[in-house]
Amino acid sequence: MKNYWSLKYGSIQAILAFALIPFFAHAQFSEPEVDFPKKEEGNAEKYLYPINPGQPGSLAGTMGELRTTHFHSGIDIRTNNMIGFPVLASKSGYITRATISNSGYGNVIYISHPDGNTTLYAHLDKFTGDLGQYVLGEQYRRHLNEIDLFFGENQFMVKQGEVIAYSGNSGGSTGPHLHFDIRDQNNYALDPLKVADFPEIIDNLPPAAEKIALRTLDENSRINDRFGRMEFYGNRIGDNNYVIASPILASGYIGIEILAKDKLAYKSPFYGGVNYLELWVDSVMIFRQSIEKLDLAETRTIYTLMDFKTMRNKGTRFYKLYIDDGNDLKFYGGSPTSGKIKVNPNKITNIQIRMTDSYGNTSKVSFKLQPNPVVKEVMSLEPMPPASQVITDITENTLMLISRPTPENAKVFVNGTSREIEPAYFNANRKVYLMDLRKTIPDSIQVGTNTIKPNIRVTIPSGTEYKYYGDNMDIQFPMNAAYDTLYLSTNYLVNANGNEVFTIGDRTIPLNKSISVSLKSSRSYPSDNKYDVYRINGRSLSYIGGEWQHGRIHFSTRELGDFTILKDTIAPTIKPIYVSNQAARFKIKDNLSGIARFEATINGQWLLMLYDSKTATIWSERKDKSVPLKGNLEVVVMDNSGNKSIYKQKIP
Repeated sequence: MKNYWSLKYGSIQAILAFALIPFFAHAQFSEPEVDFPKKEEGNAEKYLYPINPGQPGSLAGTMGELRTTHFHSGIDIRTNNMIGFPVLASKSGYITRATISNSGYGNVIYISHPDGNTTLYAHLDKFTGDLGQYVLGEQYRRHLNEIDLFFGENQFMVKQGEVIAYSGNSGGSTGPHLHFDIRDQNNYALDPLKVADFPEIIDNLPPAAEKIALRTLDENSRINDRFGRMEFYGNRIGDNNYVIASPILASGYIGIEILAKDKLAYKSPFYGGVNYLELWVDSVMIFRQSIEKLDLAETRTIYTLMDFKTMRNKGTRFYKLYIDDGNDLKFYGGSPTSGKIKVNPNKITNIQIRMTDSYGNTSKVSFKLQPNPVVKEVMSLEPMPPASQVITDITENTLMLISRPTPENAKVFVNGTSREIEPAYFNANRKVYLMDLRKTIPDSIQVGTNTIKPNIRVTIPSGTEYKYYGDNMDIQFPMNAAYDTLYLSTNYLVNANGNEVFTIGDRTIPLNKSISVSLKSSRSYPSDNKYDVYRINGRSLSYIGGEWQHGRIHFSTRELGDFTILKDTIAPTIKPIYVSNQAARFKIKDNLSGIARFEATINGQWLLMLYDSKTATIWSERKDKSVPLKGNLEVVVMDNSGNKSIYKQKIP
């Protein structure tokens, strides 16, 4: 591979300078507090900004940012919504790995450096030079559209600034950009904005607070006279401060959450995460979070740091400012306590949240907790929704039941006996009942003419292995599958379409590990391998698959919720976009189970086809560009249920 950087640095700058948005501001750079290698000094090779170095750059994401299923492990470098920017080796070293994939990082390169760190360059469009030719050759030799290759120390040496690839939009990317990681020798992701000194990135904007949420942590606690979780907006004062003007009524034990984002640049639509959060109570810090490196083997533990239920129901990602049960993340070494607050019943409590980004920019949120005794009659309770008679929800260890007002109290039935319970609070619009599930698991609850069955079959303690045997399903939970105590509810019904629906827990409860499930259908399905398990996600379906044995279908899942068994008999569609001597491009789609694999041949010889699932497009990549596509082209596409489509065309 040639060192294009040393030859063409000036021309690359001149050509590409227009493509990145400049931000002419200045930031104060702060040194990392702990666990980081020092920024290299003197004549040591420093990290080079991998896209158009020396020119103002901008970001679309930062390390530690909360994503739906994981922490973001690096920075996302903007490429002005275009592909094809030269990607430069940030430091000298050797390429240890290169991957072509339809998902995840897409096309990605890993480079190992003498300092022991590894840099990663993801969502690439194409590899360059000898590496690109080698990978293409291996794809043809092995007949693989996707490939994952590892290399020795002397196979692909690179120098700092060498063009190793071109930026793209491959894999799970939602828009053209370069994802860039710095990882240490233990495969921990480090914050590039702390480890490296990138003058191309200017950030003097503090994080922004969008919402605050308060949550009761037991059945005897209240926020504004209510049990549960309540969200509040703050008023912005100046650039760095937010205030909730009115005191929040509170009692008992509460937890605080924040919906916060780091502004990356003026007028930029993109935000990063807030890695440094502190919670102060009456001028005393009680909680501190510092996301400075990520164990890439444990990123799913993000579900204990953010409010998973709110993320699932509303799509918003709140940081918990307290260490919840099951949270073993290593972000709290400097936290004096767990962050859970016992409201002082005798005086107003002053709360302050401090948010700091990787450059030391800080903003604050302030509000007051006013002690308020627990009351039975709460005048502010709103009317029930028109179509609802009863609403149930489980929060932590508490079952909450909300009903329309009835003359009589609720009755709880357990093992054939019943007892009457009074509402925890009420008004003319509704009654709210709270039940501690650690004490009693109700078989059913009667409120007026309504009978509610929670269908809680078993209590599964966290950190244990458990096997559940039911009428319609058997479930095996491996050790540490649940983050916290799981009150497992199951159910079976046949829906309006005549399909069986198996309920396994609630989709708003996260799992740490996959569970093994065996469904006992009440029907007899033909053994033609086209009946599979699907997860029901609102109006959409996600293919899971499964294996039939002795009339049961077995599968694994890392998500709780509703499941059904469906048959996919419709083959995928193949629609040509264009077919010529130079290239062939097609749209491929499947109506239910999804695309499993595809393959193409030209005159019986294997032809590499690349795939972008976002656009449902495949296209040919010739091994030898001087040899045109000519002769009989055949494209085969198969879905996950085994249905197959074939497209044939003769190219003159």
